[in-house]
Amino acid sequence: MTRAKPSSFAFSPSIPASSPLNGLREFPNQFQNGKSISVPDAVLSYQLGKNSFTHMNTRTSAPPREAPWIAGLRAARANLIPALILQVVMLTLLLGYYFYPPTTQWLDRLAVLKDRWGFGYSAVSAIIAGAVIPEIMRILVFQKGRGARTNFDNLLFTIPFWCSMGLLVDVFYRTQALVFGAEATFRIVATKVFFDQFLYSPFLATPLTCWLYDWKHSGYSLTDFHRFFTRAYARDVMVPVVFANWGVWLPVVSILYSLPSLLQIPLFGLALSLWVLLYTWISEQRNRGTQP
Repeated sequence: MTRAKPSSFAFSPSIPASSPLNGLREFPNQFQNGKSISVPDAVLSYQLGKNSFTHMNTRTSAPPREAPWIAGLRAARANLIPALILQVVMLTLLLGYYFYPPTTQWLDRLAVLKDRWGFGYSAVSAIIAGAVIPEIMRILVFQKGRGARTNFDNLLFTIPFWCSMGLLVDVFYRTQALVFGAEATFRIVATKVFFDQFLYSPFLATPLTCWLYDWKHSGYSLTDFHRFFTRAYARDVMVPVVFANWGVWLPVVSILYSLPSLLQIPLFGLALSLWVLLYTWISEQRNRGTQP
């Protein structure tokens, strides 16, 4: 019996047709095994192929394998419009901070709030951006305003997950500021972007997100848990996510590191929230356009 290629969607918060990230075009109302693909899975700063192993043991022949970077690049193209909108908004905020006093004053108030709340701000903002807003959008857009038990079940997973990720990102940003400096010089910004996008994201954030979300969608089963540490999983799930993430978040984190340290976490949360809203709305429009 041959193994069919894992069936999953591709987002790309980052984020990718037959590889983990290709389902993007059908995302909004796609169902697999009776479970709808949730909005949170399609966002983050760090995305993953959902239900990657749902159909591993089928009797169909496996299609030719696609290079994982090709899947990731296709996902990045599918996300091009919302990614560009997000990047333009973040660039506008960056320019506004340095050249438009009202924007400077507004962002400085966010920085004061972050300074006062510390890690609490990072945890709460990440929960709102990565868990609460996506679930609300899922109910309003995909479920036509009707809540379900699955929404509560999703939040039981996403709230602690995004709380932890928010704290992790804050620790990472603080560590980089201590090691490389807090000034927004070209050398410091370029160094932080390199460590963020080419070390932290592909070797820590992306694996954690892929493993935990796929574990959730397997019903938290420990059966075949070793699959997460196989070369096939890294190729078919993680590598496409990494390439797709670069298309969305590499410009965004470059902007974030060009701002004062106390503004990086608030604007990261803002970028994540905006990404969810844009991606959800555009995905819904794409879905309506394909319906007869």
